[in-house]
Amino acid sequence: MKNFKKKLIFITLIIFSPLFLQTSKVNAGAFGAEIFCTMRDGGNDHESSWDAAYTYIKKQKGGFFKVSPKQAAALITETVIREREKFSFCVEYLDKLHPNRKLIRDLEKKEAKQEKETRARETKRKKLEKELEKTNSEFSDETIERYSY
Repeated sequence: MKNFKKKLIFITLIIFSPLFLQTSKVNAGAFGAEIFCTMRDGGNDHESSWDAAYTYIKKQKGGFFKVSPKQAAALITETVIREREKFSFCVEYLDKLHPNRKLIRDLEKKEAKQEKETRARETKRKKLEKELEKTNSEFSDETIERYSY
């Protein structure tokens, strides 16, 4: 029985191993880099070039798991650096593939803090309005004359 389980595991690994191999990932990254760099060199903007390259890499990469934008950017960067002679014109475009993540996080924190402060101010304003309404309702509508004794 133990021998059968070992064989079953071995056969399962053989069947599913092509799903996890990196060969298609490397080829997809190389052609994805070519797409990105050619489009950028042709005068296209970053977004359209990135979308085309990322879409190609996602579709061509085999396997169980999808490629994240970070992984695709890393594949393009690796290919450009590995093949410097071929992609020498493309090095200047790599900075937009990897934005300053610390700056982005700081901006998101700042926005969240501002939103929290805005909500706190709004809550405080509503509370003050309720207190004012309550205070106003305690007084009668008739006018009070100062000199009426």
